[in-house]
Amino acid sequence: MQDLAGPDMHRKSLIFSGFALLWGLLFGIFFTSVPVVACPTSCHCVEKNGLTVVQCMSRNLEKIPADLPRDTVILLLASNHITHIPHHAFKELHYLQELDLSNNEIKTVDAGAFQGVFDSLLVLDLSNNRIKSVPKEAFARLRAKISLSNNPWHCECTLQEVLRELQLDPETVNEVMCHTAVKEEYAGKPLIQVLDSGINFCNFHHKTTDVAMFVTMFGWFTMVIAYVIYYVRHNQEDARRHLEYLKSLPSSSQISKDFDTISTVL
Repeated sequence: MQDLAGPDMHRKSLIFSGFALLWGLLFGIFFTSVPVVACPTSCHCVEKNGLTVVQCMSRNLEKIPADLPRDTVILLLASNHITHIPHHAFKELHYLQELDLSNNEIKTVDAGAFQGVFDSLLVLDLSNNRIKSVPKEAFARLRAKISLSNNPWHCECTLQEVLRELQLDPETVNEVMCHTAVKEEYAGKPLIQVLDSGINFCNFHHKTTDVAMFVTMFGWFTMVIAYVIYYVRHNQEDARRHLEYLKSLPSSSQISKDFDTISTVL
C-alpha cells in the first residue's frame, strides 16, 4: 500500500505546488503592480536615477500634451510651436522640478498656468518666445529660478511688479530687454538696467492715469459750461420775445379812450 500511495502522493504534491506557484504569481501581480500613465506618443519617457524624464523637444507640438506621466520630474518641451500656456497645464505634475519651454512661440500665459507646481518647481525656462506681458498671478508663488530672456517684453508697471517677486536666472537677467516701453526712450534697453537707474514704471502709469482723468473732467466741465450758456441765451431770447409781445398789446388807457370815443359817437 505504501508503494502504491507513494507515486500518487508525489503527483498530488507536484500539482499542489504548481497551483500554489500560479496563485502566488497572480497574487503578486495583482497587488504589486502600480498603474502608470503611458508616455505621450509624441514624447520619449525615460527613467534616470529614479527620476522620470519626459523629452518632447523638437516634436512640432502646438500645445502642451495632456497625458503626461504624473511622476514626471523633468519635462523638456523646447523647440516646438506652442503658443499658449493654459490654466492648470501642469496641475497633476506634483513632482515636477524642471520645465523647459524655451524656443517656442508662446504669446500668452494664463494666471493659473503653474498651479500645482508652485512648491516643487525649481527651474523654469521661458526664454526665446513671444511673450510681451504676463498677469501678476502667473508667477506669484513660484520659487523656481526663471529665465525670461529674448522675449519682446513691453516694459510697464505690471511687468515691473511681476519681476519684483521672481528669482531670475542671473546668467540671463541682462537679456530681458524692453522691446517696447511706456516711454520710447527705454525701448531696446535691458529692463534690469532701466530699473536699477531708479526708473519706476508705475509712476508713469499713475501720471498717465491722472492726465487722462484730468482731460476727461475738463471735457465734462466744458460741456456743462456750454450747456449753461446755451440755456441762459435761449431763455433770454424767450424772455425778449415775451416782452415784445406784451408791449404789442394795447394798454388799458388806450382801451378806455377808444370806448369813450365809441360812446360819444353813439
